[in-house]
Amino acid sequence: MGKTKNRWLIAAAAVGIHISIGSVYSWSVFTNPLKDKHGWDLSDVSLTFSIAILFLGLSAAFMGHFVERYGPRKSGIIASLCFGVGLIGAGFADSIGSLYLLYFFYGMLGGIGLGIGYITPVSSLVKWFPDRRGLATGLAIMGFGFASLIASPIIAKLITNVGISNTFYLLGAVYFVIMILSSLYLAPPEKGWMPAGMKENEKKAENSSGDLAQLTANEAVKTIRFWALWAMLFINVTCGIAVISVASPMAQDIAGLSAAAAATMVGIMGLFNGFGRIGWASISDYIGRPNVYTIFFILQTVAFLLLPNVTNALLFQIIIFVILTCYGGGFASIPAYIGDLFGTKELGAIHGYILTAWAAAGLVGPLVVSWIRETTDSYSLTLYIFVAAFVVALIISLLIRVNIKKLRMKMDHQSSNVLNQ
Repeated sequence: MGKTKNRWLIAAAAVGIHISIGSVYSWSVFTNPLKDKHGWDLSDVSLTFSIAILFLGLSAAFMGHFVERYGPRKSGIIASLCFGVGLIGAGFADSIGSLYLLYFFYGMLGGIGLGIGYITPVSSLVKWFPDRRGLATGLAIMGFGFASLIASPIIAKLITNVGISNTFYLLGAVYFVIMILSSLYLAPPEKGWMPAGMKENEKKAENSSGDLAQLTANEAVKTIRFWALWAMLFINVTCGIAVISVASPMAQDIAGLSAAAAATMVGIMGLFNGFGRIGWASISDYIGRPNVYTIFFILQTVAFLLLPNVTNALLFQIIIFVILTCYGGGFASIPAYIGDLFGTKELGAIHGYILTAWAAAGLVGPLVVSWIRETTDSYSLTLYIFVAAFVVALIISLLIRVNIKKLRMKMDHQSSNVLNQ
């Protein structure tokens, strides 16, 4: 039996991967330099980001089984190669002025690296932290949320000093090294391992995890619980990403913020996105995932209802920041929720299937808000539509509790029958 790895270093390795791939949220820094250099349209350049998010969701769904079968080290190495080569290839695409190569390298290949890298550490983290599932996954996914705060100013400075192509080459090399080193340390715990504090009472450990079942991914997708989680994540991400995509012009139109103040607000939104990931995920360890998701939807129903009529700049920004904490918290709490409902048997694969909601939402949210804004010349109708969506999500979050309660009663009944035999 080999030496047991330090689970906190496993968490640090997960953060290393997520803080690297999370730089995708800094794509907008490349937008104007690419437009100015090649004469490409804004929509052409922005499509690169959309392709990357689409392939993130698709690769997470299709590669989840690979992660479970071959482990986080091998899948992490593949993610490192795809993302690193994707960035270096993007530099080559820029150097020869090929938009389609940019789509292929950064959008498709980089997107595949994003998806595999996103789900790679999550399954292992849940197994290493059965006592703090929310905290562990929140730490890693917080890295994804905070990445743009670190990467954006560095990318902007590099573009100015060394040019676009060399920036892509440097980022590709640096992120590859960080991701490969992080991946080489990743490993699931040995079978039956548990933290020292939980070893004293295995029965208590089993109860504390709260797992309703140990299902495979293909079994999980046949349950109503899976589709309830999918719908809740889809609504949360659709509305959140829509707000992110138009935050600056919406703040100027509704609350009268100046362009500079709105830009500052957008920067601060990244902080609340990141803090929401670690904050809400940690809280979920104490009050439970069902309670956290119900709180998300109550808060956002009220927030989106108020937003169209808030003309006070400070209050408008506070509401936006609350929405962003819920947006980030939804991502960070979902892996632990999956573990609670379906166990850790194929958590990575189930998580990959669930993340197709992100891919769908990434396409739907910005398109809906832009189309309604252009049609009605107002953001109000969009925000009220999102209120209705959150009411639906709230109802789903309450109904899933009924399903969980029935299953728990069934489990308790089966346990009592076994004890009586």
